[in-house]
Amino acid sequence: MPTEIALTTSQAIVQVCLFLVAAIAIFGGSLQMYLGQPDTSPRLDNVHRFMAGVYLSTGLICLWAALTIRQQGFLIYLLALGVLLAGVGRLLSISKVGLPKPTAVWLGYLIPELVLPFVMAGAHYAGR
Repeated sequence: MPTEIALTTSQAIVQVCLFLVAAIAIFGGSLQMYLGQPDTSPRLDNVHRFMAGVYLSTGLICLWAALTIRQQGFLIYLLALGVLLAGVGRLLSISKVGLPKPTAVWLGYLIPELVLPFVMAGAHYAGR
């Protein structure tokens, strides 16, 4: 019977980050796909639900990458970049139209989007 090889600390850190991003994106993408963009035009609702589908699918990719962490290489960097760009998009929105209310919630979204990518990429790099 084959024995399971334990994850390295670096792999475990990346895996936890991926599971976290996966949970957020799967839940958030599903919810936004269902809710849509209330009080808006059909065009904006269409774009909102389309992006919710992208968000949901990214969550599924993160889940798969976390489950198969030992086989992952460059994909981890691409996923980290995607999370970072999402945070940059949120920063751009804040700079253009302001911070939504309640501010603590939106900062609670923003801070991990700007920190987790560096944790993921750094741990992945350290483990290679």
